[in-house]
Amino acid sequence: MNLGATPGDGATEFLVWAPEAKRVDVALVAPDRRVVPMQEQDEGHWSARVEGIGVGARYMYRLDGVELPDPASRFQPEGVRGPSEVVDASPLDLGRWRGLPFRDVVFYEVHVGTFSRAGTFDGVTERLPYLKDLGATALEIMPVAQFSGSRNWGYDGVFPFAVQNSYGGPAGLRRLVRAAHEVGLAVFMDVVYNHLGPEGAVLGRYGPYFNDAYRTAWGSAFNFDGPWSDGVRRYFVENALMWLRQYGMDGLRLDAVHAIMDLSSHPFMLHLATEAHAAAEAQQRPFHLVAENDRNDMRYIRPAWEGGFALDATWADDVHHAYHVLLLGEESSYRNDYRAVSQVAKGFESGLIYTGERSAFRRRRHGSPTRGLGRERFVTFLENHDQVGNTQAGARIGHRASFEGLKATTAAVLLGPGTPLLFMGQEYDEPAPFLYFVSHEDPELVEAVRRGRRTASTSSGSSWLTK
Repeated sequence: MNLGATPGDGATEFLVWAPEAKRVDVALVAPDRRVVPMQEQDEGHWSARVEGIGVGARYMYRLDGVELPDPASRFQPEGVRGPSEVVDASPLDLGRWRGLPFRDVVFYEVHVGTFSRAGTFDGVTERLPYLKDLGATALEIMPVAQFSGSRNWGYDGVFPFAVQNSYGGPAGLRRLVRAAHEVGLAVFMDVVYNHLGPEGAVLGRYGPYFNDAYRTAWGSAFNFDGPWSDGVRRYFVENALMWLRQYGMDGLRLDAVHAIMDLSSHPFMLHLATEAHAAAEAQQRPFHLVAENDRNDMRYIRPAWEGGFALDATWADDVHHAYHVLLLGEESSYRNDYRAVSQVAKGFESGLIYTGERSAFRRRRHGSPTRGLGRERFVTFLENHDQVGNTQAGARIGHRASFEGLKATTAAVLLGPGTPLLFMGQEYDEPAPFLYFVSHEDPELVEAVRRGRRTASTSSGSSWLTK
């Protein structure tokens, strides 16, 4: 059984991990109201089969008398505090689509809520022919896991399995992926396995999902190596496999993997890669895992037999920094590490710039050698959501650089040895800024975010710290 609610044959199977609970029930909300006791299974799981309900039914779990949404909910139609809804969990029909080799990937990163006037998956779907004509081969979607409110960058998701209701929910995303494949575009989903958003989260109430021995920039780290961590790992591995099977995704962009704390002998990143690649092989198509890795740590993309975690590629943020300084000559915080034109050549040659050299900003050696790794495994860019949204006023690089310099560096990204990525609107120098935004319901939280962003806009440090 899969975690969450799985409909079929006139009934729905429910499975939830709640290892510390004494009693768990399914509390149906619609189409009728009733409470069905769940049976305790192995390793803290609880299950129930409920006859006579299917897609569209809404429910909560009653955890020792307290009603909460399903932590593996696929849809939260009424938001983060409302009931969960049973959705079609069948695999997406791929038709003739059999995936895309990573060497052929040209990423185009989009935010669903701002890429079209509609701000929905269907709005993105309408623009797919344009992206195909542009030359993109892969759509990279910023996170759509359910967050509080209707507008958000996506990195404040609190239900990792649930597709954002204000974007069109699971059905809208399935339509988008199917349409993308029909025009020959791969689809990658940006996922966050290092933290939850600050409003509406329920995972910690179900069990030991967090390990207080570690801290991240966003609070407690997920429990990938402590007691009960097998259940936490299962949760996130199933999440990755859901994007592959239920939505037909071609890969994942893994947010801030350096903030995934794990000192176990079998690292979660390797566990995830092994399971995901095996599932993709069973479907006879590739499934690519791309890391955002602030440490320039090549263990993430080296094969297991070299002591690596077997991911497929990594974002090359410090190549972006070198281009940025070359174009704008800015002197600030970590970008002071990128003053030499020769560093651009190093990026071409090695995929990254800091591969073990001393960083003045970090006051230590930074990165590890990239020898033996194909240059296509380094995703390069002049813009992405972080590097635009975390600048003052969300300004794009094209607003500040010379046109000749912009043309030259764009050509270097597109024609260089790395895998190129364009951020939405970059190709025509979009005049609108891309600012950080949220629509949390708690006024005090909104004010806290506002203060934090003001501080972040004037402080030094890597962009991932201020997501």
